[in-house]
Amino acid sequence: MKKTAWKDCDQQEKTMRVLSYVLFGLTLVATILVAFGRFIPVFADSEFYASVDIFTDRETFNPWLRSISYIVCITCIAYVVRKALSLSFKWLKRGLSLVSLLCSFIKYIAVIVIVFFILSAFGVDTSALLAGIGILSLIVGLAIQPLLQDIIAGLFIVFEKTYDVGDVVVIDTFRGTVVEIGIRTTKLEDAGGDIKVINNSDIRTLVNMTSELSLAICDVDVEYGESLERVEKVIEENLPVIKKKIPAIVEGPFYKGVAALGASGVTLRLIAQCREEEKFQTQRDLNRQIKLIFDANDVGIPFTQVVVHQAKEIKSVAPSGETEHFVQQQNELSKSLGEDDDK
Repeated sequence: MKKTAWKDCDQQEKTMRVLSYVLFGLTLVATILVAFGRFIPVFADSEFYASVDIFTDRETFNPWLRSISYIVCITCIAYVVRKALSLSFKWLKRGLSLVSLLCSFIKYIAVIVIVFFILSAFGVDTSALLAGIGILSLIVGLAIQPLLQDIIAGLFIVFEKTYDVGDVVVIDTFRGTVVEIGIRTTKLEDAGGDIKVINNSDIRTLVNMTSELSLAICDVDVEYGESLERVEKVIEENLPVIKKKIPAIVEGPFYKGVAALGASGVTLRLIAQCREEEKFQTQRDLNRQIKLIFDANDVGIPFTQVVVHQAKEIKSVAPSGETEHFVQQQNELSKSLGEDDDK
């Protein structure tokens, strides 16, 4: 999603952004100290450096400082890797979903690694803990089946190219643009800016509206009194003008003929192909251009016509009771036609 400009941010957003910049600066300073502190003699011999230098083999250190150092360094490494992946696949449309999935996976892995390193800093035997994970995973596996289903579904979505970041899709009647494909969830943003989060394993039916060009349809009525051939000639002469006026049209526009004979006029149909995200605006632009063209060429668009009449008195054409024999005869003759089979 596009980042909000500073002038458009409210006070809370500005505070959070400043705080993130400060934390990033502190993290950068800490990383530089860990990486280059050993080249400063006074600083390299201090207990503080022995605690924050995660690459040292000293046995005496402050576990709290060492834990903070683990958090800072692993978070920085994860951030750099995620940023490198994003920049590497920036120009590849189909790479966006893979990058999104990998970045989400890296976040989870970074958290797990941080937990294990913090435990080791406090003297916990992580090797024995890792050995016990095999048994524990069998127990926990039953409880995290939905999580595993989401992860597997997310992998299939990416590698089968079902949809990608930026595609317009319809999932369970919700239509929106894919803004993120995570290891567990997919996020959609609709035209109103609302975000819907869907678990990957819950996606059963999906329509990808972006895989092919979409069809913008313009139906317009003309009066029955108009010459259909004259109207079609006007449309033929102005199709290039419509194409020029609406840059969003990729193919077309095309005149498809008479779509219906309505109650008040003859319905003509024009179509054009465009990108899905521009479909509705293209339809509105088509309607506008057709109205302007019809106005310029005196082509009448009909109003709704209402015919007012007075009911006439119904007169019987046959004496009462004489048609009953005819009705009964027709019912008997038509019994075998299976009228109920059409229901």
